Amino acid sequence: MQNLYEQTKQAFLTADPDLKIEQTRQVVSRWNAGELKWLEGTAPELLNQPGRLDTPEIVAPSKVNKRKFGKEEGRAALIHSLAHIELTAVNLALDSVYRYRDMPKEFYADWIQCAGEEANHFIALRGRLREMGYDYGSFSAHGELWSMAVDTGGDMLERMGIVHRVFEARALDVIPKAIQRFDQLGDKKMVEILTMIANEEVGHVSSGTRWYHYQCAERQLDPNQTFIDLLWKYMNGPVKGPFNYEARLKAGFTKQELAMMEAMEKR
Repeated sequence: MQNLYEQTKQAFLTADPDLKIEQTRQVVSRWNAGELKWLEGTAPELLNQPGRLDTPEIVAPSKVNKRKFGKEEGRAALIHSLAHIELTAVNLALDSVYRYRDMPKEFYADWIQCAGEEANHFIALRGRLREMGYDYGSFSAHGELWSMAVDTGGDMLERMGIVHRVFEARALDVIPKAIQRFDQLGDKKMVEILTMIANEEVGHVSSGTRWYHYQCAERQLDPNQTFIDLLWKYMNGPVKGPFNYEARLKAGFTKQELAMMEAMEKR
């Protein structure tokens, strides 16, 4: 049997997006077929940067190409930014599998499934870009999400709490609005893609919540207050609403937690 950690490491370090996606899908297939051993493996290396090509150019968030919805180029830039987030999410899931050892089997199952679904999201968005005459790499992108993954990587509780329950959870709030705007334009393909992403992101945030709570229980920490403490530590304050209560509750947020988040904005 092949080793799960070596397989995810290989996919993580692969630079070409097409090859990375193919290798990720192979990991998913082999795991589902029971062909990967996961109880053994050498200690993980400190891999803080995934493999990537020279494009897209990584710039500061303020320097990213403008995403004016009223123009096709602006819509393409928006789709490109979403594709970049999804490819980053593939790397995040692979990294979680490789980085965090001695976890229950369900942990690896969750993040392998997540990696496969994020790969599908990237493929769908890249396909739409190509239909519009663009491709992944046609625009610049920022590395804020991956930078936060590095900052929190040394503590699984913080990685799950911030990367998945703040950055990834933001999609639960904003994607429904993007669906409405593409629907108004009659872009049924983007409506279909974004609806798929919105539905599956609930599951991904749920996985982050599940393993965040697992870590809180291991350390005998109150998950609601600990999450607020993490927001102050990493975000320097509140996450801006409005929040999609229905989606966030499905993803494991508590009503108390959401109320505390809204109270932070009013301070």
